[in-house]
This record gives sequence, C-alpha cells and structure tokens, in this order.
Amino acid sequence: MSTDYQQAREALGARLRELRTEAGLNGKEFAERLGWQRSKVSRLENGKQTATEADVEAWAHGAGQSDVVEELKRSLRGLEMAYRSWKRQLAAGHRAVQEGHVVQEAQAETIHLFESGIIPGVFQTPEYARGVLTDVSTRLGTPRDIEEGVRARMKRQEALYEPGHHFHALIWEGALHVVRCAPEAMAAQLDRLGSLIGLDTVTLGVIPFGARTPFSPKHGFWIIDERLVIADTWNAELWLDAADDVAFYRKVWDLMRESAVFDHQAHRLIVRARAQFNLA
Repeated sequence: MSTDYQQAREALGARLRELRTEAGLNGKEFAERLGWQRSKVSRLENGKQTATEADVEAWAHGAGQSDVVEELKRSLRGLEMAYRSWKRQLAAGHRAVQEGHVVQEAQAETIHLFESGIIPGVFQTPEYARGVLTDVSTRLGTPRDIEEGVRARMKRQEALYEPGHHFHALIWEGALHVVRCAPEAMAAQLDRLGSLIGLDTVTLGVIPFGARTPFSPKHGFWIIDERLVIADTWNAELWLDAADDVAFYRKVWDLMRESAVFDHQAHRLIVRARAQFNLA
C-alpha cells in the first residue's frame, strides 16, 4: 500500500474524528449510536481501515451533519482512484476490467511499460491469457467469465496495428520462463512475442539474467502518456497521477532501459526461453 494512499486514508480518518468530536460524543457513544463495534470507529479514525460509502454516509448522519455526505464520498472516491483492489475491480468479472483497458490503450499515444514476471496483456495469446485469467479468478474467488475476459483482452491488441500509438515495453527475462499455461501454449506465446520485434508500434527490450542493474525487478507498471502510472501489486493496482510519481517511475523505466537488450539480442533470449518447450 502506497504511502500517499495511507496518508489520504489517515486524513479521511482525521475528518471523521473531527465530525464525531463536534457531535460531543466519545468513541464508545458514537459506536453505540451507529450500532457498530467500538473497534470499527477506532480503525476508521486512525486510518487502519478503509471506509465504504455506506460507512461515511452513516457517519455523517450519526454526527448530525448530513450536509457533509458528498464531501466524505468525494474523499473516498479519491482513495479508490489511487488504490484499486483487484477483488473489488473483478467483482463483476474480467470482461469489464479488460474493456476498460481497451478504451485506455486506444486513447493513449505512448505507453512505457515494464513487467517482471508476466508477458504484458497487450501481447498475450488467447491460450496464455486464458491461463492467467483462470489463475486470477481461482486465487481471488471472483467470477469466472474467462472466455469473455479473453475476448476483451484480445481486443486490446488492435492498438498495436493502428498508427498514432507506440508501446515501449521492457520485460525481465524471468517473465519468459514463468509458465502460465500448457507447454505448447507457452511456446506459441513466445513465438508471438518474438514476432512483435520490428513492429512499427512496438519497441521491445528484454533485461537479461545476469545483467548489472541499479534496481530490483519489483512490480510491473505502465506509464500512460506521461500523465498516469498504473502499478500492479498482488492485491491491487495503484493509480498515480501526481507529477512527481510519474517522473519517478519514468526515471526508473529509463534506468531499466539501459540494462535491456533489443532487436536480435532480445529475440535470441526469447528463442532461448522457447527452447525449453520444444516437444518431442
């Protein structure tokens, strides 16, 4: 969880505490008024728990200040913009999430991306994508609209063939070896990745094992038109649009580029990874 996100959650908690104290109630009394556990009031006020819209609405009414409901909801929406839980995003299934990416990538002119352990979604084959989305649904317990999600993910690739777009992609070599589907499908995925080298809209670099790097290959991230960073964690996406954050991630990306190889050298690494899936 990012520091900025936590600070924003604590700021919302401070505002909730202010409303409670203005109502002349201590934590125990306020919890009783709302029919909550005292611990919930404490966690919300101290930024230890993220409020829901129902929570802030009940809080405003309980404090006798119904006129601040929209203010509190705006603060909460700001939190949700920055920190997007995967389980919450996928509550309606994969299709809606993938369709959102379709729109975003169709509108973007330039995307800089890095992935350390997965082939980027925009480069995936249907079989590889099917394995990934199935794993995600199983891990998170979310709806298994796998085929709809795969079709929507494939639609994202239309941007690769349209003028006015460019994907500057860096992949750690480890991502070529992480098996997310059957061996035959992994071989096809790596063939697909190699075929993108030389495409007008794609610059593809691979950071080799053993390369000296001034960084560790942590989470993947995408920089959209130098205005938004989407960083991927185990349980959420962080959406960062502050100029300092965007500049920092671009600096990290530029450092990564210095450690990457391109063109025939990148293709050689892809072919080497594919060799392990040569079937008798």
